[in-house]
Amino acid sequence: MAERIRGRLTEIRAATDADAELLVRWHDDPEVARYWDGATFTVDEMLSRLGRKHVDAFVVEARGAPVGYLQAWRGEGGGCGLDMFLIPSARGRGYGPDAARTLAQHLSDHGWKGLIVDPYLWNERAINAWRRAGFEPVEERPADDEHTAAWLLMEFRAGLN
Repeated sequence: MAERIRGRLTEIRAATDADAELLVRWHDDPEVARYWDGATFTVDEMLSRLGRKHVDAFVVEARGAPVGYLQAWRGEGGGCGLDMFLIPSARGRGYGPDAARTLAQHLSDHGWKGLIVDPYLWNERAINAWRRAGFEPVEERPADDEHTAAWLLMEFRAGLN
């Protein structure tokens, strides 16, 4: 994706190798890492992550400054979904729901079906943000191979917002 996708409050652009150090710094912040099961990365690991074929990585910008990370993934069997975080100083301003809704609608318009998210049940702030972005709860699920705690399956309902 070469173009920028514009929301009301945010712009989304493809993440590049030049963003690797920034993304590493963001993941090193305990207030970001806690939402990603404590995962942190080296620059080489981040470059590898940015090169994954089944994941499209994006930087969220607000007022011309990078404020978050958003990724769209395609799984085996046709599933697809989003993962996102905002840096702590950008939270509570509506940037997350705006960026998520903007990308989800863009992907939906380009043929992505059944777009899901999987916030932990303890992360009420994320659940509320995903709701504001147009994702509706489907079912609660227990911890599994990809989740360290119980989580909520939510699906994008295109055109609701």
